[in-house]
Amino acid sequence: MSDQEKYESPRRTSVELFAGGGGLAMAVHNAGFEPLLVNEFAKRAVETLTANGATPRDPEDTSTPAPGKGRPGRRAAGWPLVPGDVRGIPSFEFLKGAEVDVLAGGPPCQPFSLGGVAKGDEDERNMFPEMFRAIREMRPKAVICENVRGLLRPSFKPYFEYIKREMSLPFVQREKGATWEEHDAVLRKLLSEGSVDPAERYDVVHIPVNAADYGVPQIRQRVLIIAFRADLGVEWEKHKPEPEYSEAALIDSMHDGTYWKRYEDVPDIELIRKRVVSDLPPASLVPDGKKPWRTLRDAISGVDGNSPLPPVMVEEVRGKLVVDGIPDHMGWPGARVYTGHTPNELDRPAKTVKAGVHGVPGGESVMRLDDPTFDGTGYRYMTVRETARVMTFPDDWILSGPRGEKMRQLGNAVPVRLGEVFAKAVRAALDDADGQA
Repeated sequence: MSDQEKYESPRRTSVELFAGGGGLAMAVHNAGFEPLLVNEFAKRAVETLTANGATPRDPEDTSTPAPGKGRPGRRAAGWPLVPGDVRGIPSFEFLKGAEVDVLAGGPPCQPFSLGGVAKGDEDERNMFPEMFRAIREMRPKAVICENVRGLLRPSFKPYFEYIKREMSLPFVQREKGATWEEHDAVLRKLLSEGSVDPAERYDVVHIPVNAADYGVPQIRQRVLIIAFRADLGVEWEKHKPEPEYSEAALIDSMHDGTYWKRYEDVPDIELIRKRVVSDLPPASLVPDGKKPWRTLRDAISGVDGNSPLPPVMVEEVRGKLVVDGIPDHMGWPGARVYTGHTPNELDRPAKTVKAGVHGVPGGESVMRLDDPTFDGTGYRYMTVRETARVMTFPDDWILSGPRGEKMRQLGNAVPVRLGEVFAKAVRAALDDADGQA
């Protein structure tokens, strides 16, 4: 038996900052990393994490935390949770001895979102400096960072490239009073010289993604930043996930009927099929070999072993009633469509779930129904549970707060399936590097 065949994947650990409602933390945990620490500031998101089993921890406690392993029905059981502003954690040095495998998080994105004020690095909500501090103080083997595509806008390109260089050299701190441009010049010089110890340098890549291309039933354009400590010799390109789903494959499945076979019991499905197919481009002459994008109808009907969600009736919408006792599957009145506010279509991936920067949280979560006479409009709001489905949260994940706050948590989250795809790839890359050592 070769040394490679004898190799067994070691226990892996993680730290999650800016955890929000738990999407990325859950994804990393599902990929086999045991959380040593989870941090979140927002009150309702903290309540969500604790409702799912996370255990509050004093931010000044410097003892080595026991990793949270989770258990069925309490997915976050034992996760050591530090509530409050990450800037209130005096130091992450106590985690250095725990050999953190992955530091994950999505720093608040408002400074870079098209819906935010777009001040970039001048915005006090820019939390990338806290990510860099955490890297310096805990020295993780890898970093997974998710953010909005606004980071890639031309107006932000110089600053985004600076972010990546600062993540590459997190131990080279900015001089007091120096501008980011001045610090960037220092980083550029050091990187060009190649003189930095690999143990204090990270290899950084960014990957633009559409969550729908990875099996999430939602169009969600984001950017992932992946980094590995340079002394580990990780070969990321061998493990980088490639999109497995496509719009073209969905269109083909609608033309050839395979998509519609799943919904033969839906009333008037043939009329719905004709209407939808009439608006589609032609089928591909040469199929791309990928799986069809998942749709909103798929999410509601149940994929990945989920049971179908029961339909929401007019009386349940008007009365804000819970349907069949299913948590968060509750009707909500007032749905309408107006200029610049198009609905979600059942036979497309859902539109991007938003966190409320465009108005009332969840205000764009209107869906067009098969029945054009429903409540006199043919539209209704998606329930919180349906929204959680298109974010690929499990049905047993508890969301805390009123409807608006639940929708805000979902809109700010990383789709669990998307995060898990990349967290598994990071783990495989680390395992491969360890196995080759």
